[in-house]
Amino acid sequence: MQARKSLLPVVGLLAAAYASSVSAADALLSPEKGVLCDRYMCADNRGVSSRLTQKHVGKQAAIKLFSQGDFDRTEFTFASGIFCDVKERLCREGRYFDADGKRSGAISKSYTRVLFCR
Repeated sequence: MQARKSLLPVVGLLAAAYASSVSAADALLSPEKGVLCDRYMCADNRGVSSRLTQKHVGKQAAIKLFSQGDFDRTEFTFASGIFCDVKERLCREGRYFDADGKRSGAISKSYTRVLFCR
């Protein structure tokens, strides 16, 4: 019984470490002013950037991302689900639309501020 009780804190710590590592994998980072990156790409106030992706995520990530063909670099969704639109100059918690055709995701003030220096 004593061994079981002593394992509970260890199991709890392992579960907490696992949960934080899962969310950390999708975390957005700002390696320099006006730039947001996840583990796949980087963007600035002009959109997804090959140069910034190569600089902060790596050459292979940039090659993989930009070898997929043409895409709109001004509207993008990070691995975390944060969606940013350069034309609107906003980042949102989701890229979806309401029935009226307007974006439904709540505005992320913190990521909007980082990316668009607002």
